[in-house]
Amino acid sequence: MQKQVERTVRYGGAQEAERPLGRSIKRGLLSTCPACGTGRLFRAFLKPVDTCAVCGEEISHHRADDLPAYLVIVVVGHVLMTGYMLTDMTLRVSPWVHLAIWVPLAILAAILSIQPIKGGVIGFQWALKMHGFGGTEDEAVDPGRGGPIA
Repeated sequence: MQKQVERTVRYGGAQEAERPLGRSIKRGLLSTCPACGTGRLFRAFLKPVDTCAVCGEEISHHRADDLPAYLVIVVVGHVLMTGYMLTDMTLRVSPWVHLAIWVPLAILAAILSIQPIKGGVIGFQWALKMHGFGGTEDEAVDPGRGGPIA
């Protein structure tokens, strides 16, 4: 007796490779190519490679812009503010001591978390086929005038 397997019928062209969102973001957080997971995503601290050396996926057209910095501010701010408030409730020390503790921690946490967060944003854009990752170029539009940039 044979099992009947139902397959989804897709119309409209060739079947595209699957791009799971969670896996793509995780690969970006690990600073690897969101497509293959083995190639390096960054050639410098925050400068992504133009193309993946392993699979050839073009990464140069990503548009992470300011989102990674905003996410770092939110994450680091919440974590450090919680730590500061808990420390302030248990230990009564001078504001200068708090300054000496929390400012270096904030700088260190921001520097350590900006690259993985930027990689996650690039993985997010790749998974959702944003900004040219879908095979078609986005038309450049001047937001002030609503027309294409010449």
